[in-house]
Amino acid sequence: MEFNAHHCFPVSDRSYLSLTKREIQKLAESYGFTEAKLGKIDIVASELASNLIKHTTSGGEILVKALGMGRAAGIEIISVDNGPGMVDVLRMMQDGVSTVGSQGEGLGAIKRLSHEFDIYSQPEQGTVVLSRIYLTEKDRKKNTGFNQLDVRAVMVAKTGETYCGDAWRALPVKDGCVIMAADGLGHGEEAHMASTQAVAVLSESLAVDPAGALRIIHQEIKRTRGAVGAVAFIQSAAGKVSFCGIGNIGGKVLSLEVNKSLISYNGILGHNIPNTIHNHQFSWSDTSIVLLHSDGLKSRWEFSKYPLLRLHDPSVMAAVLYKDHTRKIDDILVIAGKQKK
Repeated sequence: MEFNAHHCFPVSDRSYLSLTKREIQKLAESYGFTEAKLGKIDIVASELASNLIKHTTSGGEILVKALGMGRAAGIEIISVDNGPGMVDVLRMMQDGVSTVGSQGEGLGAIKRLSHEFDIYSQPEQGTVVLSRIYLTEKDRKKNTGFNQLDVRAVMVAKTGETYCGDAWRALPVKDGCVIMAADGLGHGEEAHMASTQAVAVLSESLAVDPAGALRIIHQEIKRTRGAVGAVAFIQSAAGKVSFCGIGNIGGKVLSLEVNKSLISYNGILGHNIPNTIHNHQFSWSDTSIVLLHSDGLKSRWEFSKYPLLRLHDPSVMAAVLYKDHTRKIDDILVIAGKQKK
């Protein structure tokens, strides 16, 4: 699985096209793709960037990251825009269909070249397109989620920063999955060090009790700048979620039956936390979704605003919230998780 930050490429006019394609190609080369696979990635990047110019007035962004821990297993490319959107996505996926007089092969070509593909679009609400291409089929099978859960994230550094101050982990455990979101204080390298150390402690402790995990993390990162963080332990078979958070990490557990906000305690991991912290329990079902985010995402958003979004890939869910609710003045992390199909 992957916990890397996305590289963000703004595409606001045609002058960005060549630079964006070249930079994505460089990233793909560094991930170890063969020449044949690089050709596919170049077509996907070209089509996505061209669509942002052709179909929107203000362009959009392309988010790119490596898939896999250590050695790259593949590449994830996400296009986001706030353009006119599509009334009939399935029709626009057909070759030869275009609203701007082009050959109309873009979305169809992207889908054919991708190991994993998804698209979400609503009229007047913009579009998110997801493409994942793996080095090998074996790499694809290794990167399909955690036990019964599929957990993905969009994570982007503040504009102008080399390091992202946010970090996340998702760990498979006997009865489910443990997810952590962390946000180092401030921005840049020191914030990055604090958040990455926090999630590393979670990995080392293998604690499945969220409050207990946060107490351990608090002790272990005292020499860093400090961070805020939250841990959710999802037990699918038992039908429950345990949650505990310190600081301004937001989130919700959503299903067809319930809509619960996740409330964290005041404090800073590594500096000061309450003497007593408890786990909060929520129900979990096959229709449930968990969403966690740093304060780079605005706090007021409603998932119900997006019809059928819950049916889509978790990366698309996270990208839609990023597209519409990012503050643009901070690092941002949005994690989405749901039951596998």
